[in-house]
Amino acid sequence: FRLKLMAEGELKDMEQFFDDLSDSFTGTEPEVHKTSVVGLFLRHMILAYNKLSFSQVYKLYTALQQYFQNDEKKNGIDENDMELANTEELEGKMEKEELDVPLREEEISCSGPLSQKQAEYFLSQQASLLKNDETKALAPASLQKELNNLLKFNPDFAEAHYLSYLNSLRVQDVFSSTHSLLHYFDRLILTGAESKSNGDEGYGRSLRYAALNLAALHCRFGHYQQAELALQEAIRIAQESNDHVCLQHCLSWLYILEQKIFDSCVLLEHSVNKSLHFGLPYLASLGIQSLVQQRAFAGKAANKLMDALKDSDLLHWKHSLSELIDISIAQKTAIWRLYGRSTMALQQAQTLLSMNSLEAVNVGVQQNNTESFAVVLCHLAELHAEQGYFAAASEILKHLKERFPANSQHAQLWMLFDQKIQFERAMNDGRYHVADSLVAGITALESIEGAYRKAIVLKAQNQMSEAHKLLQKLLTHCQKIKNTEMVISVLLSVAELYWRSSCHTIALPVLLQALALSREYSLQYLASETVLNLAFSQVSSCIPEQALNILHTAIEPVLAHGAVLDKGCAMFLVAKCQVASADSYAPRKKIEALESAILNLNEAKTYFAKVDCKEQLRDVLYFQARLFHTLGKTQERNKCAMLFRQLHQELPAHGVPLINAFK
Repeated sequence: FRLKLMAEGELKDMEQFFDDLSDSFTGTEPEVHKTSVVGLFLRHMILAYNKLSFSQVYKLYTALQQYFQNDEKKNGIDENDMELANTEELEGKMEKEELDVPLREEEISCSGPLSQKQAEYFLSQQASLLKNDETKALAPASLQKELNNLLKFNPDFAEAHYLSYLNSLRVQDVFSSTHSLLHYFDRLILTGAESKSNGDEGYGRSLRYAALNLAALHCRFGHYQQAELALQEAIRIAQESNDHVCLQHCLSWLYILEQKIFDSCVLLEHSVNKSLHFGLPYLASLGIQSLVQQRAFAGKAANKLMDALKDSDLLHWKHSLSELIDISIAQKTAIWRLYGRSTMALQQAQTLLSMNSLEAVNVGVQQNNTESFAVVLCHLAELHAEQGYFAAASEILKHLKERFPANSQHAQLWMLFDQKIQFERAMNDGRYHVADSLVAGITALESIEGAYRKAIVLKAQNQMSEAHKLLQKLLTHCQKIKNTEMVISVLLSVAELYWRSSCHTIALPVLLQALALSREYSLQYLASETVLNLAFSQVSSCIPEQALNILHTAIEPVLAHGAVLDKGCAMFLVAKCQVASADSYAPRKKIEALESAILNLNEAKTYFAKVDCKEQLRDVLYFQARLFHTLGKTQERNKCAMLFRQLHQELPAHGVPLINAFK
């Protein structure tokens, strides 16, 4: 009766009900004792009601009315069912309709308010899944719908706002993520959660960490000026409060911002030392990782970098920082790839994949959906593609797509590698129009890489002037941002343009500049590739003996760590040098040199066939046919000539002289 009175009455009737509950504890003989089970429940209910804001009281009253109305409708339906109980035909029809109608999404999801414990469990579960295994968390739209439902009944639920912030980051929504982050810290301050745990310091702590998180958010989206302003605010509040931990986090982010402008190694070293001093191993290890990365780009020796990573690994194992162990191994994989040691990179990648498969997290999923695993698997796919194992590379990429869906935060990594592998296959197959269509996708993910690939396509299509203009513009930009690896690659492409124009003397200084840079920055594989280009230039300049001498110093790293295409080009170049040097030999020695060249051409042909590089295969067959003709081997010559003709009809020369480029 009292419930009906409140539902059909006004808001003041519900207020009067709670006032009457308080009166039940008063008097010499109260209706309910405070320490009884019912008394404790009623007191808990009164306290919860008194904490509600005006808007929450109104929502409670609205929910009460809706509950009462739904109950009345349900009772009405039950009475009608009783009246129709004797009508068997109609009853069967109703049951059939109920079975046929599918449940709507609104009916499946929870439409009412959850209890505090249920809400906390839901939020902690989804946050854990977002960190460890994003594919098993709710989809971004579904999760946001559930969070909006939670916030509708409790707008001051700070943790729900924070999970909404993380969910918005998944889909790169700048506005929603900023909005949710600010609401999280506003609710944290208003509810007094921080003050309860940290005393009077709680309010200031929330403010400085709010500014720090806002700076990190702006930095993630590339808003560096706004990030710097927010970081300055966080530093100012942290200095006023003498919060050294917050200041160390600010110092780490300051290094990241300053790195966008200039190399600030001093800031990073200071951050690592201070983090160790204040007992912050996680922050210190991240600083060491960043320092190693910076010095790798600066050309430091690999052994010194590995020693530094070994010191950070000691911190990881000492403090059981499993996530940082994964980051360290991924970092080693990337460093070995940078230095051109593909076998070492492969070993590190397999170490991480096999190691973490034994470790499960508490929520019953494998902790293998982190950025470290995405990086390692992408490198693994590219390494397989370079060796001609395209089916294996496709399987790895398929696994990446399942593990990191397109809307996940690390999906851009495999998207870029997938586009690059497809581009290389199209270029090897001579399908330049397909390669050109892939350039737009690469540019969207990595602008510098996209511009370089566009220049390669223009060069292959014999648009030399356009390719040269684009390469010169890219070279200036990469020198400005100190992207040494790309600078060397661009210089090698510029030198190739000069060869195609028969300007070998102009290409020589460009190659020497590339060689000096690659040796200065310890990029051994790029140095070996540059030496091969120098050898080709010397062959074209009619000094094959000197070309053979320098080839012996460069070919070993290429055969040990190089891609299959590079191995084929290297063996093809060796054969060219042998044939060019044989002109000055005695007849018997000349025949031996030509036969040795044919064997090297067979090896090069095997490499080119493995990656389906038809243009290079055509050149090798042409060269072999000429050598067999010189040696008087008619049958072998005719076989090579027939295969050459088939490829030549499939891939016309477009007016470019054969055997006029190193790659």
